Amino acid sequence: MGSILSAEWFKLRKSKMVPLILAGPIIGLFIGLTSNFSDMADSGVNEWYSSLISMNLLYALLFLPLISGVFASLICRYEHQSGGWKQLLALPVTRGKVFAAKYVLIMLLVMAMQILYLCSIYAVGLMKGYSDPFPMEIVWKSIFGGWLATMPLVALQLWTSIMFKSFAAPFAVNVVFTLPSILAVNSARFGPYYPWGQPFLMMNVGGNTGDVFFVPWDQLLTVVGGGFLLFFLGGYLYFQRKAI
Repeated sequence: MGSILSAEWFKLRKSKMVPLILAGPIIGLFIGLTSNFSDMADSGVNEWYSSLISMNLLYALLFLPLISGVFASLICRYEHQSGGWKQLLALPVTRGKVFAAKYVLIMLLVMAMQILYLCSIYAVGLMKGYSDPFPMEIVWKSIFGGWLATMPLVALQLWTSIMFKSFAAPFAVNVVFTLPSILAVNSARFGPYYPWGQPFLMMNVGGNTGDVFFVPWDQLLTVVGGGFLLFFLGGYLYFQRKAI
């Protein structure tokens, strides 16, 4: 497994991954610096909360799902070219380990982007001279919760990236389903079950801060956990049976 991860990482190093990882945090930093929170500050709300709410709105709704989908497409790009799948699976590796290694690497890339986004949140406060204490527990709930919420989404995106040979096809599917998440998260009935909207719901500090990651335990286990099992096993079984 370690050898497969090393090989996948070597391939990704030549895919200009760093600009993609930095794109979301940089956009979040720009939003935080250009937004005006004077009304919220006057109402006594912690200045960090106002920045976090504004930055999460676009980052968690759009850029986190979109960029994670690009990660999934890039990690399958070499295999879709010039018979790469046949060359890879001719080696003494199993399909299951290949699928798991690609999934783990995508999740590590998403975690790296989330940590950089945390740095962007802190940088906004430093540049704007916030005097309120930094709410570390709340921010970490948002960062780590958003990462957990991408687990089913990344599994689904990896599944579609393996299914389609074209790099553009899975990205187009991701865009088509990301844009409606703006409407889906406002629905109490459909929002919690929409994979592309789950990162925003998990990162939204407007929820009950007493809950784990701002969502109830039953939603965390059934929606995120159940979605992960469904999409991961679906992609795993599809890859096992895929004709190469």
